[in-house]
Amino acid sequence: MEKTSSSGLTRTKSDQLVETLAAAFKSPVSSGEAPAGMVSSDGGGATLSRKSSRRLLMAASPGRSSVSGKNNTHIRKSRSAQLKLDLDEVSSGAALSRASSASLGFSFSFTGFTVPADEIADSKPFSDDDIPEDIEAGNHKPKIQTEPTLPIYLKFTDVSYKVIIKGIASSEEKEILNGITGSVNPGEVLALMGPSGSGKTTLLNLLGGRLMQPTISGLITYNDQPYSKFLKSKIGFVTQDDVLFPHLTVKETLTYAALLRLPKTLTKQQKEKRAIDVIYELGLERCQDTMIGGSFVRGVSGGERKRVCIGNEIIINPSLLFLDEPTSGLDSTTALRIVKMLQDIAEAGKTVVTTIHQPSSRLFHRFDKLILLGKGSLLYFGKASEAMVYFSSIGCSPLIAMNPAEFLLDLANGNINDVSVPSELQDRVQMENSDNETRNGKPSPAVVHEYLVEAYETRVADQEKKKIMAPIPLDEEIKSKVSSPKRQWGASWWEQYTILFSRGIKERRHDYFSWLRITQVLSTAVILGLLWWRSDSKSPKGLQDQAGLLFFIAVFWGFFPVFTAIFTFPQERAMLSKERAADMYRLSAYFLARTTSDLPLDLLLPILFLLVVYFMTGLRLSAGPFFLSMLIVFLCIVAAQGLGLAIGATLMDLKRATTLASVTVMTFMLAGGYFVKKVPVFISWIRYMSFNYHTYKLLLKVQYEQITPTVNGIRIDSGLTEVCALVAMVFGYRLLAYFSLRRMKLQSGA
Repeated sequence: MEKTSSSGLTRTKSDQLVETLAAAFKSPVSSGEAPAGMVSSDGGGATLSRKSSRRLLMAASPGRSSVSGKNNTHIRKSRSAQLKLDLDEVSSGAALSRASSASLGFSFSFTGFTVPADEIADSKPFSDDDIPEDIEAGNHKPKIQTEPTLPIYLKFTDVSYKVIIKGIASSEEKEILNGITGSVNPGEVLALMGPSGSGKTTLLNLLGGRLMQPTISGLITYNDQPYSKFLKSKIGFVTQDDVLFPHLTVKETLTYAALLRLPKTLTKQQKEKRAIDVIYELGLERCQDTMIGGSFVRGVSGGERKRVCIGNEIIINPSLLFLDEPTSGLDSTTALRIVKMLQDIAEAGKTVVTTIHQPSSRLFHRFDKLILLGKGSLLYFGKASEAMVYFSSIGCSPLIAMNPAEFLLDLANGNINDVSVPSELQDRVQMENSDNETRNGKPSPAVVHEYLVEAYETRVADQEKKKIMAPIPLDEEIKSKVSSPKRQWGASWWEQYTILFSRGIKERRHDYFSWLRITQVLSTAVILGLLWWRSDSKSPKGLQDQAGLLFFIAVFWGFFPVFTAIFTFPQERAMLSKERAADMYRLSAYFLARTTSDLPLDLLLPILFLLVVYFMTGLRLSAGPFFLSMLIVFLCIVAAQGLGLAIGATLMDLKRATTLASVTVMTFMLAGGYFVKKVPVFISWIRYMSFNYHTYKLLLKVQYEQITPTVNGIRIDSGLTEVCALVAMVFGYRLLAYFSLRRMKLQSGA
């Protein structure tokens, strides 16, 4: 060992380790000063900018050995015995920094070792959920490499929204928003605050282009241009409910989003790489192969699920990001991590708008701008850091120490307990009727609300409107980009179909191959096989018994698919609305992929069923009749599925759809030709709409064509009519379902 007198640093046996680490960073060993101080993360799950990456670096300087106090840093012992020995031999001025699981995961001795700034910026920022990395093994986490973000300045002036409530005798208008004005620029986070029912989510939907109603008034502009379909590809919208497929993994969810939403100019490999980058950027690599989960499926945690939802949107590098209560249901640490992530997203040049219900004080101070709503009216718009100053200026200040967000929400609710009452408001209460006073002499919430609205309109509103009217410092070319009427699809129609087909099979294979469903089908098949064990069709009685078996097969495989398909579109309505609003795919590609991806799964159980029933019950034991019977059952299943899809898509309500399907299937069964031989003429047309009837006739033809021309009063003919009728049902019911979905899309304004 040798001592360096100039800096007072002790060179120890750890020099060899330092050189190794320096080589890993491609950096020379230096005895000069390393960056001073250490900044620890409050749990930020991700960072999206070079600036925030530098901010989150942990470092310590040998020359400035104070690693506690002002910087509030924490020195942790190394798990390595060698590093512990090295630390003992270093002079008191040197320090060993160990990044914990909430840090970058780097472990190295700062005995004169400097990491180049470029390497720091390109290293993966940390997350509370990350596993510490071994830098010597070269496990570098990549930064997202995205194209430049198109800056979008969002302005809205005097935005109002009313809903019409239809009653039995008359209709009335209810005002949801009343003259809301504000703006947010790239690099800023705007928080929409207010009590429940104040109009936060409605305003967010209006700004995000999710509400298109004639009862909307006011002006909303994006770079001084009105909303256009082009903006759908530049807006990310995270809903309050985590709308995700429960059986897909985190990696599959983000990969499918990347394949569908990223521009056509990128290759499939580049899109998949972007998905992986986002996973690492959001700190989700530990759970990337875990299923999302849902009500009945165990999966990722609530914070991880919320980060997946955000990843679904930031994967397209949006210019505008809207989030509806992203911290709802999360603990304070996870909520802080989410909000830090929003800060970092904004620092990358994006415009972020989020609703927030009741943030902690740490969360509140991280917002750039704030809109406070109360009963649909604007109580404050401006910098979040100046909100308390403004309300103090109008005479409302807290009498006890409290969270600023809690204080503001109390005011928005009209609750002024523990809040100083403005003299103007006291005078108003004394002059007015005593009805406006509460028992303790405080003004009523309605009076407080009226005072706050008037105070904002008279003191601040005009100044803010003048600021908003100022022109945006952007080129006309950039401004005009957002006014393009053309939609931008991320994939061709065929690519959309294949991606959605693959996603559909992966999502639903768990349901189709559940033990419950397999047991249901196989147990039914075994019971049928035992009841009709080696039945003989040569005698009239045996023939009649077998006809009953064939009719049951026609009814079972008509009933079963209908009640499976009914749930298809009502259950996926939220997902369909969300993805269509983001222009992820064409409705025709989704519909065809959704209906065809079910077929391979739906046709496996009937094969098992027929293999058991056919040979146990003694039906015609030859290849031709067996495969023809299977084709007939397949045709019946596809036709019955079409009916279920049409009913579900038309009603979009499971209770009503199930009721209608029960009545329809029962009617088709009764008119199927087994229970009633002679149907009155005025109602005989129902028989020809029944897929049970056509399936039953075709099965009779396959089994008994060589034996008798009629079975139970049903004449066996060529079967062409029945095949054509079933094929017409296959396509007819599906067309009805498709046009029902189109109608739903038009009504929702997506």
